Amino acid sequence: MSEIPEQLLYAQTHEWVEEQDDGTIRIGITDHAQGELGDVVYVELPAVGTAVSAGAECAVVESVKAASDIYAPMSGEVVEINETLADSPEILNHSPYADGWMLRIQPDGGADMTDLLDAAGYADSIDED
Repeated sequence: MSEIPEQLLYAQTHEWVEEQDDGTIRIGITDHAQGELGDVVYVELPAVGTAVSAGAECAVVESVKAASDIYAPMSGEVVEINETLADSPEILNHSPYADGWMLRIQPDGGADMTDLLDAAGYADSIDED
């Protein structure tokens, strides 16, 4: 059973979103996603200052099984990346919600989270997979 923290919001494409106190959005992949990928061996993150578009690829995670695109749940500018993942990509397997966050963005025009799922909605969506 995948861990699905109640305080986060989720994209259908298995990314999680957490609004920060400063209005930025922290993004990572879900426990379900890392479990499906298997052992993560490489993470490619965008550079700080990169513009990302909702629904477009913004990062790549490679595992022993496959490479997977990570999609931006909303549009904005990358303001921080988790540089620890470059040397320790396996953190995504052990701590996808805390230490394994991937990037932080400043959303364009504020955070539009209407297309995101709450924990119960995400749980229902992965039960259908």
